[in-house]
Amino acid sequence: MTVALVSITSHVKAQFIVADPAHIATSIVNSINQIVETSTTASNMINNFKEVQKVYNQGKEYYDKLKAVHDLVKDAKKVRDAILIVGEIGDVYVNAYGKMLADPNFRYEELIAIANGYTILLQESADMILELKDVVNMNGLSMTDHERMDIINYVYDRLKTHRNLVSYYTRKNISISYLRAKKAGETDRVVALYGNAEERYW
Repeated sequence: MTVALVSITSHVKAQFIVADPAHIATSIVNSINQIVETSTTASNMINNFKEVQKVYNQGKEYYDKLKAVHDLVKDAKKVRDAILIVGEIGDVYVNAYGKMLADPNFRYEELIAIANGYTILLQESADMILELKDVVNMNGLSMTDHERMDIINYVYDRLKTHRNLVSYYTRKNISISYLRAKKAGETDRVVALYGNAEERYW
């Protein structure tokens, strides 16, 4: 990936692999589906969630290397940033949902529903990044550089909006736990689990 990024010209004429981040997101989706299908209790889900974390950690290494790539031309930088957004979306899911699994304010059925919501959002992210494949890799498409950059910008902007949607979805789910904890007088425990209002997902 690093070599591919560095070798991209200002017109994005070189081959660029965008299948890897889409594959990582899809693998996480498949792992989520598997834990939903094979888990019969919340504690069972916690154990099965380790497989999702394993997939995520493998992907994180990929994204960390990509973050270290600098000195890119404008086109390549925008593609790189779009891919990193998909990584951020996976990060939001793995970190927040892992905490929800440890949160007694959620019932097992609710955890299943939340997981299904994340599945949809992550799959949509993977689909968006795949849209870049035909644009960046010259697969017989006759596009001008301007048309290509317009599509890259369009996908990038959609992914930014989608990242915000994933964060919103996460905050709304956490707020359910907070409201339940407030009724029970246990808000300190929820804040300790997810962080305070200034922190990432709260």
